[in-house]
Amino acid sequence: MSESFWSDSQVEPKRAYRWILLLGGIPQWMCKKVSKPSFAVSETEHTYLNHKFYYPGRVEWNTVTVTLADPVAPDAAQSMVNIIENAGYSLPNGQAKAEASTISKKNAVLALGEVRIQQLGSSGEVIEEWELINAWVKDVKLGELDYESDDMVDVELELRYDFANLKKAGTAAVPKSKKK
Repeated sequence: MSESFWSDSQVEPKRAYRWILLLGGIPQWMCKKVSKPSFAVSETEHTYLNHKFYYPGRVEWNTVTVTLADPVAPDAAQSMVNIIENAGYSLPNGQAKAEASTISKKNAVLALGEVRIQQLGSSGEVIEEWELINAWVKDVKLGELDYESDDMVDVELELRYDFANLKKAGTAAVPKSKKK
């Protein structure tokens, strides 16, 4: 690493405002905020006499949160209802048992579609791209209404996925270590 990092005009840090979210047909301009994928490694503890030893366990990917603006058209709230209906949910409007359906992972993943987070460089090039594998909508908050506010209404989503794939990274990535 160069000691003159901040004075080197060739070094460009990633910026929090340069990104695009590709989310199953929802226009990119509606996306206000997204958390990048994150994970945690569980641990197993072993006690021997007066000592404790810890071992790494499984990797668990944390959910990703998305904040959307809710314009009149296209209606983000209606889009969320459509996604959950396409996943297999239907209102119990006096339907016969034979017509009832339930949500399946396959349909939930297909209903949401592809989810990719692209981080952009200063020239608009993709410098980092995360693809959420088998993503589906876990939680939807359709915003709050308040007579004392003139803010836009936001829709908040929580997405669950099996894992995230880092498809493209900048050249400054840390090299993978060799397994011994």
